[in-house]
Amino acid sequence: MDPKATLIFIIAAFVLGVAILMNRNNIPASLRRPLALSAIVFILFAFFLIVYSLTTMGS
Repeated sequence: MDPKATLIFIIAAFVLGVAILMNRNNIPASLRRPLALSAIVFILFAFFLIVYSLTTMGS
């Protein structure tokens, strides 16, 4: 796995989550739930990538 691409995805996932939290009042009501669910999925996958990279660091 390319570590640069992984790092970019992790940063982008967390930035998306922060952007949704900061602008939740400006997001239309019909888009809030799908955006929040997609951000949660991306952030969970980013955490998985962090843990996976830490466990495979020595090999």
